[in-house]
Amino acid sequence: MRSILATLLAGLMAASAQQTAPQPKPAAPQNTPQSAPRNTPQQAAPKGPYKFDVTTQLVVVDIFAKDKSGKPIENLKASDFTLTEDGKPQQIKVFEYQRLESNAEPPMPEPALKPRTAEAAPAEAVKALAASVVKPVTARTIAPARQGEIKYRDRRLLVMFFDLIGMPIQDQMRSQTSALKFIKTQMTPSDLMAIMTFSTDLKLVEDFTDDRDQLTKDVKSLVIGEGSDMANTVSDDSSEDTGAAFTQDDTEFNIFNTDRQLAALESAVKMLASLSEKKALVYFASGMSKTGVDNEAQLRATINAAIRSNVAFYPIDARGLMASAPLGDATKGSSGGQGMYSGSSARAASSNFQGQQETLFTLAADTGGKALLDNNDLAMGIVQAQKDISSYYIVGYYSTNAALDGHYRRIKVAINKDVSAKLDYRTGYFASKEFRKFDSSDKERQLQEALMLGDPITDISGVMEVDYFRLARDRYFVPVEVKIPGSELQLARHRGADSTRLDFIGQVKDAKGEIKGNVRDFVEVKLKGDAAARLAERPLAYDTGFTLPPGTYTMKFLTRDNETGKMGTVERTFVIPDLTTDQRLLPISSVVLSNQREALSAAVYTAEKDKKLLASNPLVQDNQKLIPSVTRVFKKAQDMYVYLETYQPQAETTEPIVATVSFYRGKVKAFETDPLVVKEGLNAKSKALPVRFSVPLGKLQPGKYECQVSVLNPSEKKFNFWRASMVVLP
Repeated sequence: MRSILATLLAGLMAASAQQTAPQPKPAAPQNTPQSAPRNTPQQAAPKGPYKFDVTTQLVVVDIFAKDKSGKPIENLKASDFTLTEDGKPQQIKVFEYQRLESNAEPPMPEPALKPRTAEAAPAEAVKALAASVVKPVTARTIAPARQGEIKYRDRRLLVMFFDLIGMPIQDQMRSQTSALKFIKTQMTPSDLMAIMTFSTDLKLVEDFTDDRDQLTKDVKSLVIGEGSDMANTVSDDSSEDTGAAFTQDDTEFNIFNTDRQLAALESAVKMLASLSEKKALVYFASGMSKTGVDNEAQLRATINAAIRSNVAFYPIDARGLMASAPLGDATKGSSGGQGMYSGSSARAASSNFQGQQETLFTLAADTGGKALLDNNDLAMGIVQAQKDISSYYIVGYYSTNAALDGHYRRIKVAINKDVSAKLDYRTGYFASKEFRKFDSSDKERQLQEALMLGDPITDISGVMEVDYFRLARDRYFVPVEVKIPGSELQLARHRGADSTRLDFIGQVKDAKGEIKGNVRDFVEVKLKGDAAARLAERPLAYDTGFTLPPGTYTMKFLTRDNETGKMGTVERTFVIPDLTTDQRLLPISSVVLSNQREALSAAVYTAEKDKKLLASNPLVQDNQKLIPSVTRVFKKAQDMYVYLETYQPQAETTEPIVATVSFYRGKVKAFETDPLVVKEGLNAKSKALPVRFSVPLGKLQPGKYECQVSVLNPSEKKFNFWRASMVVLP
């Protein structure tokens, strides 16, 4: 979902945050003589926090060491290897041996068929409906590894990639059958498999797993026939004679289509880049056509990305062994014109077929893999990838070249021991780049990988508030508010105004870890004059919203400042209760405390406003937004706004309710508002009755309070209350 508002808040952050905020380091006097002794007052170390900047680049190399018979050489030590980068010796700091099994597991037993009774049918239908998963709006990505982490120890990483574009139905069925055969009968205990597909877009169906039942389910769920009508067309002498007076030129479409296929492969290998282990991508396709040299740039980019990510392609021609008739088979019409008599039609068809296989061969040869062509047993291609990734050594070193220039650096490895060994490893890598040198794809990949990391990123701090409001019996609107201290953002001078860009990415997962909602947005902050100067004293607020059923969820939200590249993660677990279960209490929503209302037009940065999202948000009334106080810190001179909703599912007209707001210090009631009677305002669709308070805080002394909101429905004799801590400042 897109953001609905971005507001510069006038309030300060929580008092506790102010008290613990680090003080800036005073600048050293510029007239201090360089020859002054170290213990002079001019050079005394200033009090306050110190910041150390260290740049290191951990380079990981996978080394396959085999003897003359092709068997892995074991029991080597780090001291047995000599490793250089651009001719300079490097000290090995990481050394691991990945011992991989080569014997297949026992075949999977076929599931026994159970008789289905009439009584069990409804229960099974309900269970199947409950187990159904709503697919996320954006594609999932491979779970990345932390820097230097060997995430999958002693495991072989295989990816099955099904390119459905232009693959005929019979080829899709053949690919599916071969994949199922490998999973059921040829997987070893060391194998971890991931599944990807590409038709209209790239989809990660399953992350790396050894669960053969789940993998079987995923492969069987492939939609046979998807993308089969998007094949490249030909306009040479082998083209089908349709009888039309004019034949359109599809050259541009063919170039675009092939570039999309190669770009999908490039995106797939970039997902795998953070994993240090050797990876094999098994690519199912019905060949791949190139249009002269027009696709060479994208082909080179895909191969370079695979080499950088330590991925080898293992293409499989899903057409199998073909013995085509000179004028084509019965799947299409014959060619017309004199070409069918001169032999040029047969030559053109043969040339097209060889070109399609040549592209697959190039992908394999240039990345260290092998292509399976002209073979009906497609599972042999997966087995070939499995055999090629035998036991190997993972060697890591910290490069002595600390420059973040993105340049290519050559690696050379040799064994010191007097053994006859064949070494297979990547011969170089591209160095890391500074954030300011990132292109758009680098920045997007950085966000996705950072969101998937298990550990939080704390360069930018933030706080989050999550509320819920009932829309229907099984649907709740969940507004999410994230606040970021303005002091942690670095504004840049741009066209006479201070500006910066903030990127946001977040996702909501249920208790099972499945993605139920996500957000990807960016905003441009532009401030002038005093507003830019005051930003360091005020936080920025970003909000969005989701529609979710009752349950337990985890919300993870990441912010990045595009001037500095700093990022920050905020994560929170929250519960949306089912307000229809407990009939004894009066159902109420979350209670929002605030000290500010802002017009929707009063935004300090631009963001697309989703009209549907605005209409669902109960905090928006008359083009004004009630800004939740995430920290619940108020000033004595302010008014505190209170908003909540009560629900009357069976009511046709408003049933009056009575509400009060109380403030407690310990067990003593310090203040209570007059009872508020709400007699109208029932929403005919959601059956929600809004309750609004405006409480002046001038009668409260500074300090910490327990704020309690009590709601009573006299006609139904139902009651409910909400309580939370708050702070009043002088």
